[in-house]
Parts: sequence; C-alpha cells; structure tokens
Amino acid sequence: MKKLFWISIIALILFEAANVYFIMPMPGSQDMNSLDLAYFLNKWRWAFRILCVFGIAYGWYKSNWKRAWVPFIPLVPLIAAIYMANFDMAADQMFQQPRHVIFKDSIGNQVDSNRQVLGVVINNVAKAYPIRFMGYHHHLLDTVGGKPIMVTYCTVCRTGRIYEPIVNGKQEKFRLVGMDHFNAMLEDATTKSWWRQVTGEAVAGPLKGQQLPEIIGIQSSLSAWIKMYPNTLILQADSTYIEEYGTSTNYETGKSRKQLTGTDSLSWKRKSWVVGVIAYDHPKAYDWNRLKTERIIHDQIKGTPVLVLVAKDTIGFFAFERPDSNAIFTLNENVLSLNNHHFTINGKGIDTTMNLKPLPAYQEFWHSWSYFHPYTER
Repeated sequence: MKKLFWISIIALILFEAANVYFIMPMPGSQDMNSLDLAYFLNKWRWAFRILCVFGIAYGWYKSNWKRAWVPFIPLVPLIAAIYMANFDMAADQMFQQPRHVIFKDSIGNQVDSNRQVLGVVINNVAKAYPIRFMGYHHHLLDTVGGKPIMVTYCTVCRTGRIYEPIVNGKQEKFRLVGMDHFNAMLEDATTKSWWRQVTGEAVAGPLKGQQLPEIIGIQSSLSAWIKMYPNTLILQADSTYIEEYGTSTNYETGKSRKQLTGTDSLSWKRKSWVVGVIAYDHPKAYDWNRLKTERIIHDQIKGTPVLVLVAKDTIGFFAFERPDSNAIFTLNENVLSLNNHHFTINGKGIDTTMNLKPLPAYQEFWHSWSYFHPYTER
C-alpha cells in the first residue's frame, strides 16, 4: 500500500508536468509531433487525476506509518506542481482576455500612431487592433459591421489572422489552450476541439479537419491605417493589463533578440521575416528584406499574376491579383499606377471604378510559414 501511495504521488506530478510540457514552449516540446498525445492527456486529465488521488488516499489509509507526518511531506511538491501546471503555466491564465474592451475614434484614440495594428473592414465599418495588445491577449472576439469575428495574433509565429468564430453553424467562444510547433492553439467551448491559430483548422478533437472561415485583414502602422480609413475605431489598452502589454517597440520593429519572439536580420533564416501570399490555395513566401528594398514585386504564383508591395513606412504590406501578366504597376509614395489609372496602397481605385483584387498576405517568421506551408515556393 505504501508503494501505491508513492507511485500515485509520482504519477500525478509527472502527469501535471506532461500536461503542460507538450502544449507550452518547453525545451524540445515544440519540435515533437506530440499533438495527439497532448490532446489525449488534456481530454482525460480529470479521470487520471481522480485515479491518482484515489491511489494516494487509499495507499495512505491502508499503510502503517511509523511516523504519521511522513506522508504529508510529498504533498508539498504535489500541490506546488498542480498549482504551477493549472495557474502559473496554464496558457489562458498567463495570457488572459481583456476585461474592458474599449474602442475610440481617431480623435479620442490614445494609442501611439507609430504602433502596428491588424485592421479589418466589414460592411464599410473599419476597426484596428494594436499588435501590442493582441500579442498578449492572443485572441479577441468582437463584432464588425454586424459580423462576429475573432482577431488572433501569435507573437512566436509573428502573424495575425482574423476568422469568423462560427462552429457547426453557431457563434462559438474560445480559450487559449497552448501551442503546437510554436503556434498558438485555441479550444472551442462546446466540442473542446483544438484550433490552430495560423490556419484556422481544427487539429485535434471531434471537429478535427474542419476550418474556420477566414476574413482578410491588413497589417500596417496605425497612422497609415487612419489615412486609409479615417472613420476607423481603434482598440484601446485595457488598464488591467498595462504591465503585461509592455511599452517597448523592439518586437514590432524587429530589434528584439529574445529566443521565441526575436528576429534574425538576415534573409531566409529561422527567425527571418517573410510575407506569405496565397493565390488559389497555392502558397509563396517573399523575403522581407528584398520587399523593403524593392517595395514592389511583380510575380506569378502557379500561373496567377500577382503583385506584392510594401508601404512607404516599410510596415504595411499588400498582395493583389494583377489583371493579367502584362499589367506592370509603378509605385510612387503610396500610390499605385497602371495605364494612367491610380490606386491607393490598399488597392482602391482613385480615378477608376476598378479595385484590385486582394490576396491573403501575412507577415510571418520563416520557420512558421515553411512548417505550416511545407509545399510553399519562395
């Protein structure tokens, strides 16, 4: 019975550690293909905990202890392990959702205009979500132009996505559950399926293989966003999390050298920046250093003529489908020109009724884009 007591204690400590290890950025954990194991441990966590607690209680009760205080000694590291695994190191405890979601117009805005935002326009309603805030919260449920959306951002992948939070035909709530291969994962409240932030795909659970509908967003500086959409609303800081947001711009500008979120200034390295573009399900990556230098690149992705460009402030970026392979654009400041017709940097016609067709484009670390798009061109 003493063996049962000690085995149950050790098993529960190891279980709590494993339940965190496989879904958090621990040494070696994110390079393993252990998603199914992580989901299994998470799904059956309460059954395993109850079994271990029963073994501890039964072993303690049936054993003859010469010193009555001995069995209480291992309870200290056990309680510490349980607390750390479920509070200190739990993803949704480390990165919480905002308690006060406040938007202001450009006049009342208190966010530095040089900060980067992830913006979206739906039914002529524009909203901007500062990356400084989204990098902490990881996701935010909101409504824009009458449509429910979920804005997401993963600092370890350096990429934002916007989805419709619709699962099985109804609006769903999500929580941050951890990460896999350095990308944030979200769990829906109803089916407990796990969804990958970078693709919107359910990768574990009952809905494995299903996809969240994606909405194309725009990443730019706040000042450039306001010029494009003067009537925009801008997410403000939640005063509860000021310390968590931090104030440094090192991450946004690429000056950070932290292991998970730092940037490699050279091209095509693990932490180098790329702009990933998808044209009719075909992915292609463009080197950020080259884009900053040239600002405009004419290309084709599997026969689709495309245009990839960077704004004058070298923060915003855009991708469009060209009308045909002979359409050669010029870029002056933030104005595109084609055959004496002019377009804003976001593809809206200035002196023409024609607008350019946007393509999904994402700034991302090369290690992330290449892993989640293994057949990408570059």
